[in-house]
Amino acid sequence: MSSKKLKQIAIYGKGGIGKSTTTSNISAALAVAGYKVMQVGCDPKSDSTNTLRGGTYIPTVLDTLREGKTIKAADIVFEGFGGVYCVEAGGPAPGVGCAGRGIISAVQQLKSLKVFEDLDLDYVIYDVLGDVVCGGFAVPIREGIAEHVFTVSSADFMAIYAANNLFTGIKKYSTSRGALLGGVIANSINAPYAKHIIDDFVARTSTQVMEYIPRSVVVTKSELQGKTTIEAFPDSPQAQVYKNLAAKIAAHEKSTVPSPLEIQDLRDWAAQWADNLVALEIGEVRDSGQSI
Repeated sequence: MSSKKLKQIAIYGKGGIGKSTTTSNISAALAVAGYKVMQVGCDPKSDSTNTLRGGTYIPTVLDTLREGKTIKAADIVFEGFGGVYCVEAGGPAPGVGCAGRGIISAVQQLKSLKVFEDLDLDYVIYDVLGDVVCGGFAVPIREGIAEHVFTVSSADFMAIYAANNLFTGIKKYSTSRGALLGGVIANSINAPYAKHIIDDFVARTSTQVMEYIPRSVVVTKSELQGKTTIEAFPDSPQAQVYKNLAAKIAAHEKSTVPSPLEIQDLRDWAAQWADNLVALEIGEVRDSGQSI
């Protein structure tokens, strides 16, 4: 039996922020680098692993459990690009039950089947919806299943609001051996002001930026093919960004307790940045000689 240490990571982010795109490219990049990786999709939409599987959906843990048969690993674990093992936790029937239940069920099944040990994995990456950090969605943090948590955020206020809520949850559970924060993955960062906003936010919340990921049409082209950027355009600058991020995550060892902002402080901070951007925009217009 291998003596290597399994590294479990949770990646959170507001819905629509590019969390699953980022996570799948991290998984693919780690696999290309020679690691044995499993990605566990923890969103009820069950689409986390699509681009690792050529755009196809796989049976979810909850759907398989509902069939009432004895589950084998082969019923819920499927191989994708680069040998990445793909699992989708799934969700309840619409309007029934807790959306986070799939995470709990998936973790229980994977543990009871000894999947992590049998596959001799290096990494398990949980792709978790981060709009709310409660119930089942908090399991990777609350139960200490993941050692390190990363959050994907753009410079938009609602994405930062969701990240700040996540920081609050991490801080709450840190006293009971919960997972700690590795840092922020800054997504869709093209304009200089977006980088400045993210940099200011992480400085105020005592964390760090793991990588700045630009918005790129290459990502759209890849996903239209049902592939990660790592697979579809492996030599592109965008793929190199994801490879750099994966390498930083692989090298990351020490996570910390963040210092989330109080809600009013967060709103005041956002209002100040709004004023700064208005002033910047007016200055740029004046410098160009245009009328305001």
